[in-house]
Amino acid sequence: MTVPFVLLVIGALTAAMAPRLLSRADWPEREPVLALWVWQCVVAAVLLCCVFAMALTASATWSAVRGHVFAFAPPGVEDAYGLPGYGRWAGALAVTLALGGVWTAAMLTREVRTARSRRRVRRAGLRERAPRLPGEVVPAGERLVVLEDDRSDAWWLSGAQPQLVITTAALRRLKGRQLDAVLAHERGHVQARHDLLLHCSDALADGFPQVPVFAAFRDQVHRLIELAADDTASRRFGRLTTALALVELNEPRGVFGPAHGPHAELPGRVSRLLAPAPRLPLGRRVRLTAVSLLVPAVPLLIALGPGLHALT
Repeated sequence: MTVPFVLLVIGALTAAMAPRLLSRADWPEREPVLALWVWQCVVAAVLLCCVFAMALTASATWSAVRGHVFAFAPPGVEDAYGLPGYGRWAGALAVTLALGGVWTAAMLTREVRTARSRRRVRRAGLRERAPRLPGEVVPAGERLVVLEDDRSDAWWLSGAQPQLVITTAALRRLKGRQLDAVLAHERGHVQARHDLLLHCSDALADGFPQVPVFAAFRDQVHRLIELAADDTASRRFGRLTTALALVELNEPRGVFGPAHGPHAELPGRVSRLLAPAPRLPLGRRVRLTAVSLLVPAVPLLIALGPGLHALT
């Protein structure tokens, strides 16, 4: 049972070490989009290790599974894995990993259903507070909804037809390009489909709270998507304008006082926009992208290694 054991060890080491290494790095805040990509590669590597280990141990235990896994394998590949020698623990490990996979699918399904339910409730609330006028024709694509509200706020509703929502209080506070910057920030979320990352990270963290890499993934996704959207707005309207827009939009909430509350990251985002660190050199960005691709490639090579060796 060498290959499944190595896969599980690699997965455990990746899950334990990657969050520590990334938390100590100084570049994710400078390159939030790249950091999101690296985090996705790390999580994919951990999941691949579990999937491949489950497939091999189940193949060693049940011939029906083995027939499906090695259905298209050339002669000699199946023998290269030494499946009959995996021992009696292979079945228990396969069942445990399979239950983990079923639980992951269940948590993802629950997250999707919960998100859809929340969207339906919020869209119903929008229709009630901002009903369409008689004869109003809504153009295809994005629709901006303005709500009468004394609270200064702006947000986006994900889904098949994303909607940008802004309150009248925010319109009174934001002037000119500041309003454009806020809308560009929200459109950045929509265009990058950040809702998918949020759903996946929340599902994994809620389903496996004892696994630190999933909790760190959720925390970092929530932070990095905001930095990425800030960068989207600042590229079009400037960092100073975007920073002032964040201040004007959120100052009534008291987030810049001594007690930040749930929006504690906002002062840091404003400071980042006002005193930006230089972007990483192109060469280093390319190297980080390539190295991150190697992370999920490692379990793939380990799982396929014996079969590829048998073909040579």
